Amino acid sequence: MQESLIIGVIGGGLIDDRMYELAEDLGRRIAQSGARLICGGLSGVMEAAAKGAAKAGGLTIGLLPGEDARAANPFIAVPIATGLGIARNILIVRTADVLIAVAGGYGTLVEIAAALNLGKPVVALETWNVPAAGQVDARLFHVARTPEEAVGLAVSLARQRMWPPS
Repeated sequence: MQESLIIGVIGGGLIDDRMYELAEDLGRRIAQSGARLICGGLSGVMEAAAKGAAKAGGLTIGLLPGEDARAANPFIAVPIATGLGIARNILIVRTADVLIAVAGGYGTLVEIAAALNLGKPVVALETWNVPAAGQVDARLFHVARTPEEAVGLAVSLARQRMWPPS
């Protein structure tokens, strides 16, 4: 039996309509790739990606910061109320085989940094310019221009099982 990949989608909770459509397309493509989607389970990028994945028949998992699973957006099939606040971001990073970052603020930046620190690949789609901030392992940080390219890179990187870097 082939193992199903888990792709983490991280990004902003407050986004515009264009970014919502981009994230929804991303989620749809993740589901079509056969991967499962994990995210923070709330609004913005998380909701849009979960919506796209759910509409395409994919499995969506939301790790919520609070203690009420009912706080999840309506497209999360498996809501997990962690009660951990922003510390749940580390669980998302740990659980995912690879992460795709879309837009986002400081929380997204923290998740990107945690992933890189743990040797997990990150695909950036209209998000932080991390390499400009310093030394970044080129095997771990990749920039995509479209949702299609982002999912293709993510699936390829996850299948390589290249972490932790040697």
